[in-house]
Amino acid sequence: MESLSGALLVASPHLLDPNFARSVVLLLEHSAEDGALGIILNRPSTSGLDEELPEWVHLLAEPTVVFIGGPVQPQVAVGLADGLSGSAVDGVGVVDLSAPPGEIDAPVRVYAGYAGWSPGQLEAELREGGWIVAPAEPADIFATDPDAVWSAVLRRQPGPTALLATFPVDPEMN
Repeated sequence: MESLSGALLVASPHLLDPNFARSVVLLLEHSAEDGALGIILNRPSTSGLDEELPEWVHLLAEPTVVFIGGPVQPQVAVGLADGLSGSAVDGVGVVDLSAPPGEIDAPVRVYAGYAGWSPGQLEAELREGGWIVAPAEPADIFATDPDAVWSAVLRRQPGPTALLATFPVDPEMN
């Protein structure tokens, strides 16, 4: 399988794992040998950065909270910044949060933890229909309304996939 680095994984409406239900994951790395690593884009927390990374607070994109990037190593912070070159998503790149911001003056989003798949695991989940692969846009990463990202990404997909954006959270309540 070709590398999906830089693509979005959009959770199928039938993916009920609470870690990933209605999530949108940006794949930062993907290879047959190493598996995959990504960041859940649409899970804001209620925590800020005031104590942990005060020098980055002024750069946080709205909403100015830490996002839950995934269930793996939630004590690890990953930063994505707009306006960087040489990245999988046009203009968006990973920043080193252990260093001062330096010349970065673009919006930054900080994620606690990440999502990870062992070799072959993501491919199996794709075959089972757990994920929809979609192209990423910078607006997906820095959306000011994270709750709308899942529907927005699905809505712009071609054909019947776009209809999934209207799938109810609980089909029995429909």
